[in-house]
Order: sequence, then C-alpha cells, then structure tokens
Amino acid sequence: MFVRMERSLRAGRLATFAYFALNGFLMGMWVVHIPAVEHRAGISHAVLGWLLLLLGGGAFAGMQVIGPLTDRFGARAVVPAGAALCSAAVVLPGLATNAWTLGTALLVLGLGNGCLDVSMNAHAVQVERGYRRPVMSAFHASFSIGGVLAALAGARTLSWGWSPVVTLGLAAALGLAGTALVAPALLRPERADAVKTPAAVARPRRRTPRRIWVLAALALMLMLCEGVANDWSVLDLRDVLDAHAATAALAYGAFSTAMTVGRLLADRVAARFGPVAIVRYGASVAALGLTAAALSPWIPLALAGWAVFGIGMSGCVPQLFSAAGHTDQNAAGANVSRVAGLGYLGMLAGPAVIGPLTHFIPLNLTFFLPVAFCVIAACAAGVLRSRPSAAHTDDESGVRDPRVELSGGTRERRTA
Repeated sequence: MFVRMERSLRAGRLATFAYFALNGFLMGMWVVHIPAVEHRAGISHAVLGWLLLLLGGGAFAGMQVIGPLTDRFGARAVVPAGAALCSAAVVLPGLATNAWTLGTALLVLGLGNGCLDVSMNAHAVQVERGYRRPVMSAFHASFSIGGVLAALAGARTLSWGWSPVVTLGLAAALGLAGTALVAPALLRPERADAVKTPAAVARPRRRTPRRIWVLAALALMLMLCEGVANDWSVLDLRDVLDAHAATAALAYGAFSTAMTVGRLLADRVAARFGPVAIVRYGASVAALGLTAAALSPWIPLALAGWAVFGIGMSGCVPQLFSAAGHTDQNAAGANVSRVAGLGYLGMLAGPAVIGPLTHFIPLNLTFFLPVAFCVIAACAAGVLRSRPSAAHTDDESGVRDPRVELSGGTRERRTA
C-alpha cells in the first residue's frame, strides 16, 4: 500500500510539472505570434494594448471562478478541464480577422489560462503536502521552460512561413493530447482530503482570513516587479544606456534565465531555511539588483543587475502561493485564487504604472517604485511564518499543517 501511494505521489508530481510546462508553452506560443496576429486582424498597437486587457480580465475572472470549484470537485477533475479550455482557446487569436473577434478570442484564452493557473497551483499544493517538503518553485520553473520551448518552436515555424492558424492549431492539438495523456496521473481527491475530519468538512464557510489578503497584497507587489522586468528591462538598456537592440534584448534574457535557475534551486533553499527567509532575503537581493540596474552607467553592470534581480525574485511568488494553499486545506483553491488573482493584476499593472511615470522622471528612476515594493515584501515576509493558531492546525479540525514538518521549519523560526 505504501509503495503504491508513493508511486501515485511521484506520478502526480510529474503530472504537475507537465501542466505547468504546458501552460507556459501555450501562453508562449501566443506571445510569439502577437505581431502576426496583429497584422492579420488589421489593428494598431494602441488597439492591441486595449485588447490585451481582455486577456487579463478573462484570466482574473477564470481564477476567481475556478478556485471554489477546485475545492468542491478536486484538482483531479478541474485541472484537465482548465488545460483543455486553454489548449483549445490558443488557436482562436490566429483565426481573428478584426478587433472584435480578436477581443473575444483573447477573453476566452484568458479565461482558460486563469482556470489552468489556479487549479494547477492548487494541485501543486496537494503534491507538496504529500512530499512534506517544498516543491512549489520547481513547478514554476517548468512554466518558464515551457515558454522557452514555445519561443524556439515559434521562431522555427515563423521562419518556415507557417501561418498563425497552422502553428497555434498544432499547439492546441498537442495541448489537448497532452492533457488527456497526463490527467490520469493527477492525485485523487481522497488522497488530498484524507486528513479531513467530519467536523472540518461540515463546518460552515467563513470569511477569507486576513493572512490571505496580506499574501495577496505581497503577490500584487512582487508580480508587478516581475512585470516591470518583462516590459521595461529591454527598453531600459535601449533608451537609457543607448545599447544596440541585440544587446538590449539580453537584459530580459538575463532576468528570465536567472529566474528559471533560481526557481530550480529555491526548493532546496526553502527546505533548509524556510519560506520566510526565501521571501525576506530574496526580495532584499532583488531590490539591490534592480537598484544596480537602474543606476548603472555601464551595460555589463546593468545586465548583471537584471540577473541579480531575477535570482532574488525567483523564489518569492511560489512561496506565497504555497503559503496560501496550506493556510486552510479545505479552501486551498479559493485561497490560491485570491493570491494568484491579485498577483496577476499586479503583473498587468506594471506597464500602466511605469508608463505614466516616465512623463515626469527618467525610465530608470521609475524602477525605484518596484524597489520599494521589494523592500516592503522583505519587511512583511514574517506573514509566511507558521503559527500554531493559523498554519500548524487546520482551524477546528486540529490537523497539523504539513509544512511544520519540513526540514527547514526549525531553522526558519531561528532565522526569521
């Protein structure tokens, strides 16, 4: 029985890796084809910018809807549904011929992305509970790897002259096939809910704990910082340091590569030192790296600054998602949806916040706003600390939070 359970847990972990990579691949394929889709739809950059808000709005709506559904029906049922919707929807932008059809396509794609995002993170919390050690950051790293694969595949098919409909259609077919293939390996609801007591199942629904809203606010700030790197790192080198276009592109490459590597290593660091240390020192390192990138008069130092920023940011957001999922096992999906939803809004807010500021101060000086957010996150990292009243027990049920048994739990209390 024990061996069978261990095999099921390993299979569930591999399935979670697959869904994170699939999500990164699908969204990466859309990003790679944005110029071609824009041309086919016959719209301007300004119109595209407004339509992208529908993508974000759909994602936010999907996150809020799918969280409670995940708690009710289990991630095993909801994750494949979200993955199938996201896979099928990725071809829709390639079929759009005007602003109206593209807007509708992006709304549906955002809805599918939001559903898959929250449900797979909720399943990742179940896997982490089974392993009784941090594994969340590695899942987020596989999302980045999926994006890299999409960039390589999209670049190749574009060089062959394939239309967006063909390439995105193939991506949709691969996504649907992968969803069906991997779905049986997801953990069964009774495994994740085995520790629930009848009292815990029957207790009435309560308000979202204040701790979840604090985690959500930190996610908003930290994911806004990630959005700044995604949207403005290349322009920083190009406009402020007058770097060549090819050299400027290395800024985002340095950030994304460092973040991927950092997430592959963050779970081991979290197991040893605890999630509080990851967020506190990670956000502090990120603040130093972004400060160096903002003030550097030399291109190599600016590139190093963006890389350090990526290393510091790499483990922070996964720890917030993990903490949200472990706060209340019976409401893991809803809690993750709140943290992920506000975090996603923060990432979308990056361009909207930084852009207007550039009318008053140079672009590089606007980066001190995300630097301030990193400092706030470092100071507030104690909210992730396990507490007997909130995290060590599952409210009235008396069930211990598995994170207190992680190898880094004792050291976390010393270092925090």
